[in-house]
Amino acid sequence: MNFDALFGDLAQHTVDGLSKGAIYALVALGYTLVYGVLRLINFAHSEIFMVGTFAILGAWSLLGVGDTPSIGMAIVYLLIGLVVGALASGATALTVERVAYRRLRRMNAPPLIFLITAIGLSLVLVEIYALWMAGFFSGRGFSENRLVIGIPALLKQETVISVAGADITNVQIIMVVSALVMLYGLDQFINRTRYGRGVRAVAQSPDTAALMGVHQDRVIMLVFVLGGLMAGAAALLWNMRYGITKFDIGFVVGLKAFTAAVLGGIGNLRGALLGGLLLGVIEVYAATLTRSTWEDVAAFVVLVVVLIFRPTGLLGESLGKARA
Repeated sequence: MNFDALFGDLAQHTVDGLSKGAIYALVALGYTLVYGVLRLINFAHSEIFMVGTFAILGAWSLLGVGDTPSIGMAIVYLLIGLVVGALASGATALTVERVAYRRLRRMNAPPLIFLITAIGLSLVLVEIYALWMAGFFSGRGFSENRLVIGIPALLKQETVISVAGADITNVQIIMVVSALVMLYGLDQFINRTRYGRGVRAVAQSPDTAALMGVHQDRVIMLVFVLGGLMAGAAALLWNMRYGITKFDIGFVVGLKAFTAAVLGGIGNLRGALLGGLLLGVIEVYAATLTRSTWEDVAAFVVLVVVLIFRPTGLLGESLGKARA
């Protein structure tokens, strides 16, 4: 047995899994933020991610972006995509909170109603974009127009460095580093700023926070916007890595991001990152070992196992607890 080749393959699969998991981690942050404050699983969050992919596609289409522009222009287009995707996803998340969840909170609706509303909102957003694709992309029959849409490849994937037999590309480096930087920024915001203290206070005890003068509605709006911004950033990474979008692109990604949040400890920002990266690696390993598309099965098997043996996740710490 060639152990060098085996170790090299293992290292390559690990790198591929980490870059894939970076997307799950960023989307998982939205689930974690909302759950940490409201104890609500916002299943519409997967469509917040989908909206970001379409917003970036629209911005690049208006700018006439083609495949592999110059490095300088590619950076400019990526920054524009990041801003547009984050703003579109953030605005959609805020709209979802204002239109649906706020009214339910004021009516003291039971948790089951929130859950049903979240699923309903997810389906509504999916079908809105399906209808838009059907009308926009040609005059053929409706079912024929539910298509996968290609997105320009701004960066040509090139190997930058080889470590332990693994070829690491420029896109993979950008994806993992971006996820780490954004998590660090969000973590510092939650733990070091006045607004972050408000988020932690509401997460720990809404009634006490209200007595201390914390405006609960503003805090809830803030966490929805922050989650939307992270989903928009994840949409940019998705477009860079996979170069496609679709009206239901967020469904599987959202389920896996939710799995990542549970794996790391839902309500824990650092747990979301850990869970996302681990889940990405597990998926790639599973697909390689089975030589099939069992990666989706592996992800949900992990969810079941974690819920059985460690329901609080690997880190399992509440958003309401301060960190050093």
